[in-house]
Amino acid sequence: MTYQEENIQLNEGIETIYGTVTLPEIYTEVPVVLIIAGSGPTNRDGNNTQGLLTDSYKMIAYELAQNGIASVRYDKRGIGESSKAMKSEKDLVFNDYIDDAVNWVQILHNDKRFSKIAILGHSEGSLIGMVAVNKVKVDAFISVAGMGYSFYDTLKRQLAAQTKDVYDECIPIMNELKKGNRVADINKNYYSLFRPSVQPYIISLFKYDPAIEIKKLTIPLLIIQGTTDLQVNVADATVLNDSNHNAVLKIINGMNHTLKDAPIEQEKNLKTYGNPKLPLSSMFKESLINFMKDTFKLYETK
Repeated sequence: MTYQEENIQLNEGIETIYGTVTLPEIYTEVPVVLIIAGSGPTNRDGNNTQGLLTDSYKMIAYELAQNGIASVRYDKRGIGESSKAMKSEKDLVFNDYIDDAVNWVQILHNDKRFSKIAILGHSEGSLIGMVAVNKVKVDAFISVAGMGYSFYDTLKRQLAAQTKDVYDECIPIMNELKKGNRVADINKNYYSLFRPSVQPYIISLFKYDPAIEIKKLTIPLLIIQGTTDLQVNVADATVLNDSNHNAVLKIINGMNHTLKDAPIEQEKNLKTYGNPKLPLSSMFKESLINFMKDTFKLYETK
């Protein structure tokens, strides 16, 4: 089965966010998956300017199309072709990404080619997606390598692995941000984490707990997590699964954060981050396609 691609956009003018719609060979009233990228300057294909070159999201789109399912993936505001849509850092909040996802879903609702809508959120995109699902009608949700703990708890756990001095200096800053208070005096050693211009974003992100948000979902739900993921681990997936008993949990042995097969050894694992020729994990593809077919009663084969 072949596929075709078209440009698609959200908003107009400087606020325009650009994306790609990938369509199967036959695309009359087919399901569509909105793919939401993870954190950082990651574009619609799963790549960024900081050494990430995976094509993972593009591969997901092609795999879906080969199985009769359309998809839309997009450059988040400030990223790639959507770079001009970026607000200044001091004005950007997490809810901007949620609102964008909601607006994309509205566009898909108005497109008569699509029968059902699913959201697939990867990494931070998982939290963006699950909050969006609670704001707009969606028929299914897929969390891929999504955090199960709040960003506050995750960052606190990461800082606990640092020296006691680092931990003791950062936690009071985090506690103030969690209360919604900005912190003016930031040690330059922690400027990359807590600089004043990024604090509004952190404050807005601290408000959300994935375990609470996923508990609200009443639609078909798939949670996928790899065992060699260096950024998110199986415990996160377990927390999400335990929070919603309607969820289907798929643990993919040997899959890392790029959704590729990789060993747990860090150096070899990280090499996959710069090799777009590596295919997606076969078990990941199987889990995703089976869920879509079962949920939307699709029985076509390649």
